[in-house]
Amino acid sequence: MKVPKPTEADRSYFNSLVPDDPRVATKPMFGNLAAFVNGNMFMGLFGSAVGVRLAGPDRGELRAVEGAGPFGPEGRPMMEYVALPDLWRKAPERGEPWIARALDYVGSLPPKKAG
Repeated sequence: MKVPKPTEADRSYFNSLVPDDPRVATKPMFGNLAAFVNGNMFMGLFGSAVGVRLAGPDRGELRAVEGAGPFGPEGRPMMEYVALPDLWRKAPERGEPWIARALDYVGSLPPKKAG
C-alpha cells in the first residue's frame, strides 16, 4: 500500500485545525499527522485529506455533506472516520464543529492502554 505524503501546506492546514486543548497530543504517523485524546486518534491527516472519527449518527450526517468522503487508504478506508470536504480549506471554521464532535466522542472512549 502506497501512503500519500502531505505537503507543508497540508501539514499547516491540519495543525491549524487541531483544538487548543491540554488533552490533545499530535504525533507523526506513517509520514502523516494525527491528533489524539487519551491515546486514541480523533483526527488525522492522510496526504491532503483531513479525517475525523465520529459516532454513527454524526458520521452519517457529515457523509451527507457535499465533498465529504472516505478517509484512509483507497479500498481500505478507516470505518469510523470521514474526510472533511476539501472546499472547507477556504473556510476552516466549517470543520471546527466536526472536529469538536470528534474530540468529544473519542474523549468519551476508554483511554488506550499503553503497550
